[in-house]
Amino acid sequence: MARSASTRYAFLADTYETEILKVLSVWSMFEDTDLPVRPHPTDRRGRSVLEHMIHQSVSENFWFEKMLGIGVTAQPLPEPETRLSFLETYARNARARLNMLRTKPDAWWEEEVAFFEVPRTRAWIVTRRIAHTAHHRGQQTALLRMLGRDLHSTYGPTADTGGLMRDNAPVVYAYTGLEELLQEEAGTRRKVALPGSGGRSVTERPADA
Repeated sequence: MARSASTRYAFLADTYETEILKVLSVWSMFEDTDLPVRPHPTDRRGRSVLEHMIHQSVSENFWFEKMLGIGVTAQPLPEPETRLSFLETYARNARARLNMLRTKPDAWWEEEVAFFEVPRTRAWIVTRRIAHTAHHRGQQTALLRMLGRDLHSTYGPTADTGGLMRDNAPVVYAYTGLEELLQEEAGTRRKVALPGSGGRSVTERPADA
């Protein structure tokens, strides 16, 4: 992908690029049968997997279009709303947003625009967007654990990649990059093998200590 016209804020575009892969990596760990699952089956206050995918797609599109002035699609949601369609549609739209971010000069990032009721710089808004996405991704990984699934890395080690950083547990991503993720998820879904915890503690304060 093209490098940013901004040298001061290129790191934000670079971070957003990694966020795209992290979002899709977590989505790739779900199955189509998981889409209606909620944290509690009778409590609709907790978003289902499908509602999380819808929210990520619609919310991110809204922030970029209405706050940052970057509109790449009038159709942020896929049709039909399957797991694979969400992966492919979000990847396409997010990469288009990334390419637009790469063209923006420093002055664009530093200009104040409306963030709901208050003025903020675009650099501030993109930073908040990244944090917003990470917040919802954490909710989704909790849902995966409720479903009894193994977890690859999104930031660092997990219980399935070796435990804690203090034990030199490795970071194990499901795929080496976005193109491999999309290709595999449309086919045999061959993720990188997970080593497991190796019997090491997966928390700093285990309940049985």
